[in-house]
Amino acid sequence: MNFDLTEEQKMIKKLMRDFAENEVAPGAEQRDRDKQFPHEVYKKMAQLQLMGLPFPEEYGGGGADTISFAIAVEELSRVCASTGIGYSAHISLGGAPLYLFGTEEQKRTYLTPLCLGESLGAFGLTEPDAGSDAGGTKTRAHKLENGEWEINGSKTFITNASYAKFLALTAISAEEGGKKEITAFICPTDTTGFTVKDSYHKMGLHSSNTTELVLEGVRIPPENILGRRGYGFKQFLITLDGGRIGIGAMAVGIAQGAYEAALRYAQERTQFGQSISKFQAIQHKLADMALEIEVARNMVYKAAWLKDQNRAFTKEASMCKLFASEVANRVCDQAVQIHGGWGYIHDFHVERFYRDAKLTEIGEGTSEIQRNIIAREIGC
Repeated sequence: MNFDLTEEQKMIKKLMRDFAENEVAPGAEQRDRDKQFPHEVYKKMAQLQLMGLPFPEEYGGGGADTISFAIAVEELSRVCASTGIGYSAHISLGGAPLYLFGTEEQKRTYLTPLCLGESLGAFGLTEPDAGSDAGGTKTRAHKLENGEWEINGSKTFITNASYAKFLALTAISAEEGGKKEITAFICPTDTTGFTVKDSYHKMGLHSSNTTELVLEGVRIPPENILGRRGYGFKQFLITLDGGRIGIGAMAVGIAQGAYEAALRYAQERTQFGQSISKFQAIQHKLADMALEIEVARNMVYKAAWLKDQNRAFTKEASMCKLFASEVANRVCDQAVQIHGGWGYIHDFHVERFYRDAKLTEIGEGTSEIQRNIIAREIGC
């Protein structure tokens, strides 16, 4: 499938490239060192009406398509994966379930402020004992006599929650004969009993926000059920399909950034009297990197295109996420190798890209889970 970008997509690509180069890249290394969240970056993106890019204009969105969203995530991640993952989670995990399953009132109350950048989007699914086995949720919602729901439990590895005024999360709303009924609830984060903990010491993505949620007697009104009672798990699986396109795009961006850095270094570095880019061993590394990135990008675009056409894209989303994430790790490994000893030093961007890339093989479903999904989709 040949993807010729539309004029609108080309415009978004140019806008995001310029924004990434001028507003995101200059502070990326320092933010990584200081573990500083990119507040100002997202504030400027809100001013450019980018925080609701793929959502309808009636909710404050940009009315763009999923390919445009993928382009935006890639361009951000090309210079700062921490910014890229925060933006991807804001759209695909924070906003998407509200748009797909929310009532009209819920969309106007919760989706609109996300699109306007008044709050960041977050999504509560993973738990300490329910990662790849997301159905192993232990967080519970008990219906009270006054119709409210009381939620108790915890969530882990949640992106953006420290900067979210509300988020959707799953909880067991009933259980009978070992079968769980899982429902999604919209929870304001300032509700009594709701605690957000930002205490993880991570391998990479240092300037992104990764948190634990603790819910102790959190009271939620019945109108805050997202979608239908008992359909929360199915809703979140649908949400994850879209989220995998975002992680695929993030992986492509990381790979592109590492490749560009390695190419520049190879052209500038001299050994044995000539640029190391003249050595066939280096040329082959760079050629393989360029090849794999191009294939990964087209796989991401295909999944995004299928989503925009309202066609099934579960298989393609898992394929693009799996392939792109593994490409990102291979490309970053070779980028460090091309840099030699300097690639191991913090002052060169490739070591940051390398640390950041690993998460793409884990988040939104591990590589092992993606292979399970693909096997199921092809009829195994």
